[in-house]
Amino acid sequence: MIKKVGVRFKNGGKIYDFSCGAFVLNIGDQVIVETEKGLGFGMVETVPAVLDKAEKPVKPLKKVFRKANEKDLAQVEHNHALEREAHAFCLKSIKELGLQMNLFSVESTFDASRLTFFFTADGRVDFRQLVKILVKQFRARIEMRQVGIRNQAKMCGGLGRCGRVFCCSSFMEKFEPVSIRMAKQQGLSLNPTKISGQCGRLMCCLTFENETYRQLKTNFPKIGKMVKTTQGSGKVTRHNVICDRLSVRLEDGREVEISIEDIIKDRR
Repeated sequence: MIKKVGVRFKNGGKIYDFSCGAFVLNIGDQVIVETEKGLGFGMVETVPAVLDKAEKPVKPLKKVFRKANEKDLAQVEHNHALEREAHAFCLKSIKELGLQMNLFSVESTFDASRLTFFFTADGRVDFRQLVKILVKQFRARIEMRQVGIRNQAKMCGGLGRCGRVFCCSSFMEKFEPVSIRMAKQQGLSLNPTKISGQCGRLMCCLTFENETYRQLKTNFPKIGKMVKTTQGSGKVTRHNVICDRLSVRLEDGREVEISIEDIIKDRR
């Protein structure tokens, strides 16, 4: 019998399954787990559960090594200090080398044997000389990782135009495709400043209600279509799918808002 537990390594990050063995774990517990890069520090996000035969993973689950102790927490604090130092030093080196890149985050493995530098750039960057300088300074394995602007927003966090913490950095585990068609489907303004997030891309929340709007609109006539209503014939100008209503410009020039039930369907 294998008991799995979900562990998250950083806010908004993906939840990974581990075998918890005989450990009694609760949500919020800090644990040290085995990873491909060595030991890692994470937080329990799902309660332990017995793994069904149908859920048997392709590869054996990595194990929870132990619950985090005071020494582990001290190591985490040391890693944070190292990340801040590495960030400042790397920014200085980037400026001296004249590289066109925007460094925004540094992450250390639990044992501080590897430092990963995250940056954005308009194109490819030759950072070979920068890596040599960083290896000499920190005596650790160095990884430079170029990511997109949406990943930068997810890792840095912040507040959206709604006043809440970014969805991507608080609960979204992965990015879903977002298109301008979704904004049209929901009747939103197509002004880029109103439907774009802090990252400059279309807001991720456009995907949350898109399927609901698509289903609700199945019974609505398309905008621009001529319809017969209880108040006369006219052309559909707007939809209000949440309230099951639509606006129609009648042949006499009047524009009225009616219920979807007020449309006279052709019985032929």
